[in-house]
Amino acid sequence: MANSTVTVVKGLPPGPAGRSSPEGSQVLSKKKLQDLVREIDPNEQLDEDVEEMLLQIADDFIESVVTAACQLARHRKSNTLEVKDVQLHLERQWNMWIPGYGSDEIRPFKKACTTEAHKQRMALIRKTTKK
Repeated sequence: MANSTVTVVKGLPPGPAGRSSPEGSQVLSKKKLQDLVREIDPNEQLDEDVEEMLLQIADDFIESVVTAACQLARHRKSNTLEVKDVQLHLERQWNMWIPGYGSDEIRPFKKACTTEAHKQRMALIRKTTKK
């Protein structure tokens, strides 16, 4: 994100300050991940490699969401990342809605209905590819 500075995140509670642990750059720590797994199944134990992979996936997801949200903020001609930017990206790209941060500003995105002619063409394509 060259030539772009995001100064403030509006609408979100402040995060923990002064992280000095090695996991300080990660949003999800190993302990939190283990707690989440125990919530689902108290008897489940993750391998070290699986934990690392899940933590990496979580970091990659968050990075991609923040990058896309910053692009939306930039599109609004703003250098301030707001919750509505993150909401819009999560809703449109991932079909996710975060409870507690809803707003009337973002209207539900509805995909266009497919016509009967389109359905017939797609059925014909599927039929010919099976042969």
